[in-house]
Amino acid sequence: MKLNAGIVTNKLSESKAFYTDTLGFGVTFENEFYLLMHTPNHEAEISFLLPNHPSQQPLFHKPFLGDGMYLTIEVENVDSRYEELKKKGVTIKIDLRDEPWGDRHFAIQDPNGVGIDIVQYASRE
Repeated sequence: MKLNAGIVTNKLSESKAFYTDTLGFGVTFENEFYLLMHTPNHEAEISFLLPNHPSQQPLFHKPFLGDGMYLTIEVENVDSRYEELKKKGVTIKIDLRDEPWGDRHFAIQDPNGVGIDIVQYASRE
C-alpha cells in the first residue's frame, strides 16, 4: 500500500515553488488543475488539486482552509537542513529543539498553511 496526501488549493504555483525550491521535491506530473510532486528520493508523493474543478467529484471540490493538517519529513541530519533553510530565508515556525524522547526537529509552514515538521528521529532499536 502507498499513501499520497493531497491538498485541494488555489495555490498550485506557490505550492510547486515552495516544495521544489525549499524542500527539493520534483514534479512527477502536472496539468492545469493538478500537481503531483515527489520527495528527492522518490519514496513519497504529495499532490495539489484546484478546488471546484469540473473533472472532479464534489467530494474533492472544497478547498483546504489551512488548519488541522501537518506533514512530517524525516531527514538524516536535521541540523544541516535547519541551517540550509535558514540561509534560504525560510521562516522557521518552531525552532530547532530536542524532545525528551530523543527526537530532534524544527517546523516550517507551506503556502497552504500546512505545518511541516522536519525531524531526525532518535534510534528506534
